Order: sequence, then structure tokens, then C-alpha cells
Amino acid sequence: MSKLSLRARLAATLGLSAARLSRATGRGDGSVIGGRVALKVEPDVLAELSRGRQLALVSATNGKTTTTRLITNALRALGPVATNEFGANMPSGHITALSSDLEARNAVLEVDEKYLPMVLSDTKAAVVVLMNLSRDQMDRASEINLLAQKWRFALRGSPAHVVANCDEPLVAWAGLGSSNATWVAAGQRWKEDSWCCPECGGHLDRSADPHWECHECGLRRPEPSWVLDGDTVTDPHGRKHELRMKLPGDANRANAAIALATAAVFGVPPDNALPRLREVTSVAGRYSSIQRGPVEVRLLMAKNPAGWLESFAILDPPPVPVALSVNAQVPDGRDTSWLWDVDYTVLRGRKVFVLGERRTDLALRLDTDDVEFEVIDHIDQAVAKTGTKRLDVVANYTAFQQIRTEWGRVT
Repeated sequence: MSKLSLRARLAATLGLSAARLSRATGRGDGSVIGGRVALKVEPDVLAELSRGRQLALVSATNGKTTTTRLITNALRALGPVATNEFGANMPSGHITALSSDLEARNAVLEVDEKYLPMVLSDTKAAVVVLMNLSRDQMDRASEINLLAQKWRFALRGSPAHVVANCDEPLVAWAGLGSSNATWVAAGQRWKEDSWCCPECGGHLDRSADPHWECHECGLRRPEPSWVLDGDTVTDPHGRKHELRMKLPGDANRANAAIALATAAVFGVPPDNALPRLREVTSVAGRYSSIQRGPVEVRLLMAKNPAGWLESFAILDPPPVPVALSVNAQVPDGRDTSWLWDVDYTVLRGRKVFVLGERRTDLALRLDTDDVEFEVIDHIDQAVAKTGTKRLDVVANYTAFQQIRTEWGRVT
């Protein structure tokens, strides 16, 4: 990368010192405070740290952290990669990530959806990865059609190569703002936010799923060059690649397909990338298993209706019970009305535990879907009452982090 100015180098050094101090005192991983300190010293530090690098920005409502990890692993075939591995996905976190490895020519940054246009403008990223958009944190997040519009406008003015899921109409419409795109048929299980055309507002015809089309303005699904079918990905040359991922579920197979397409843009072919993707078994505690006495507990994080739908799809079958934990702190969003958009009927017939700060909200929702449950105060009560040797836990963001912290920050 190009040489940093003296002021930017000082900013990076002071930011890293603040991050280390934060970790040493147990106040956090330091990703946010480090970037904030650096910004105080040099407001343009993100642009300076990005200059001379090949950056990939990864944005979506669900799967950002996992896909960032997968792409990072694949690109390590080319050498060191700077990345925000702790999930701090706003500019302060990006600054800390880039400061942590000044010599890494490649970088992969997870980016919060609403910050993507600004971060793209500052970093001049070479690649932008777009996966999905769905309702999330409804009390404070922008309406998703507006987000897609902002993405589309930002990409119109950028030479970045876009890698996008063509099965997600909002994402595809945003990606069509770019003149240079790679389309991946990665699938879309949650469709409740994409029945209307983002271009004209007309009805999207999805009767020939996965194909979608607006008969009023002509907007339609772009033709994919990478196609996910079950556990197989077909590349632009027609070669088929078996994923055989250790991460579970269709959502992670979609993440892997997009990671393969992104790695190829950087010059890493699937045969080199796939073994590195298969090394990933958990991401920041997601999908990890921990032994609590005789019970093996698997941790799943889901923060919105689309995420809960994907989590339910990978639950162990009955009689394995499930514990559901919901908070409503600032990082989660205060509004829990999204609970009513989730179909809980799939939980009928199994033992269900309910906990978290908003357990009564969740209990009411389960009751309306005729799902039997038991309200508990602490996750260890669920472990003690499982009656089996396995337990699945599905929790939203802060509830998930609380469990991780109590159980030793499993990775």
C-alpha cells in the first residue's frame, strides 16, 4: 500500500494503543474505540488506510460476518488479509481493522447496510459484495427500499466490481446500478420483503421461482454466472464444485457460493478457495457447540424474521429441545414487533424454553401459534431441564453475546 502521511500514521498508532488498552482492561475488543481515537487525530484516516489496497466490502442484513470470514479465508491464499473479524462494521471498526495490518495488500470489511455508500466513497473499494436486504431493527433502521436506492446510487458512481445475489430482487436492483457485476444465484428463503418491484412499485411475478420479473417496467432477475444448487456450485465455465461446508444450512451454502465468486474476482480459483472455506466451523460464536455437563449446546444467532427462519431450518429434530432468547437493547432495536412476522409453528411438538429480557413478548407470540413452552430466567435452567444430551439455542444479538460471555466467549 502507499505510504501513510505522518498524521495518519500517528492516528493509526494511537488508535491501536486505545484498542489494546480497552482489551487489557476488559472493556471490549477495542475495535470501536480504536477507530474513534484515530478519527479524532485524522478525519481522513479511513481513506488513507485504504489507499493502495484491494478492498472488498461485504454488506447484507444477514450473513455479513460469516461471509466476510469465508472471503477472508479464501483470499489468504494470496497473502495477509486485513479484516474486521470482531464484527465492528462501521467506519471506526474499519479503521481499527486496517490499522492492525498496514502491510496487507488485500482487505475484507463487513459493512453495516446504511454505511455502505459512505464507506465505498471513502475507501474506493475494488469489490462490493451484496447478499440480501430484509426488515431489521425497525425502530431505527432505514426502510429497506430506501437502503437499496442508496446502494444503487452509490454504485452508479463507482468503478467497483459488484458480486451480488440475483435471487434477491432488492439486491439485484441495487447491483444493477453498477456497470460491472457478477451475479450469483444463491437463493432466497425469506421473500416477504420483496413482492413489489423496487423500480416501479408494481407486482413482482415470482411464480417461476427463482426467476422473478415485473411485467409493468420489465425489471427482471439478471442471468447468473455462478449457480448454487443444493450442495453444488456451478462456476462460469460450467464446472461443478461440491461445497461440503462444516457450517450448517442453506444460508451458509449461499454465503459460500458468494465467497467463491468473490474470491474468483481476486484471482483465487474455486479449487484453491474451497478447502479454505471448509476450514471455517464457527464465526464469532455462531454455530459453535459447547459442553455444559452432559449436554452439548449449539449456539445460533438470529436477529430478524429472515434470520429466525434460517435458524429454524437447521435445528436438530425432536426430541432435541430449543431455547429461544430475545432482548431489546439498542444493538437489537427496541421494537420487538418483528416477532409477529416469524412462523413458529415449526416448533410444535418439541420442548421449547423462552428467556431473555423480552421473554413475555416471545411467550405471547408462541402461544398464538399454539407452541407449548416454558419460561425460564437463565440459560443454565434450559441445560438442566433438557432431558437429552443436546440443546439448540437461538438468540438475538445481545442475548447471544450474554450467553457467550457467561460461557467463556466461545469462538
